[in-house]
Amino acid sequence: MSVHDKAAEIEQMLDEILSSETEFFKVGFKVKPTNNFKVYLDGDKGINIDQCIKFNRALRKMIEEKGWYPDGDFSLEVSSPGIDEPLKNIRQYKKNTGRLVEVTLTDDIKKQGILKEVSESGIIIEQKIGKGKKTVTQEADLPFVNIKTTIVQIQF
Repeated sequence: MSVHDKAAEIEQMLDEILSSETEFFKVGFKVKPTNNFKVYLDGDKGINIDQCIKFNRALRKMIEEKGWYPDGDFSLEVSSPGIDEPLKNIRQYKKNTGRLVEVTLTDDIKKQGILKEVSESGIIIEQKIGKGKKTVTQEADLPFVNIKTTIVQIQF
């Protein structure tokens, strides 16, 4: 069985684990040729390290029960995607409603604003245009087909 066949099965195992943990969801899954599996999870209210450890242990146990790596010759990393990673799915967008985001469009134009709404087809952000007394607030309706990346901006 190839590493990619195993990866597909591991991803199914992960989906099985997540099916009973409905507030959490898969954001990404990567495989490196060295039998290194990286799982990126998030939750509707975020995900902490203890929750990542719990998912890692459950998934590791299922992989070990398959007997694919009798010498333990694999690694498994479960983490959140990281604050500087682009949003990848609608649940992430919904979770970040009300936050400042920077959206890069497919034509490389950047727009920054507060994420106001998320639908199946796109997002609406509220932008402040101009400076000082000439500042106006306007909404930009951005279809997902026109979005290259969306990154949450950290405000201090």
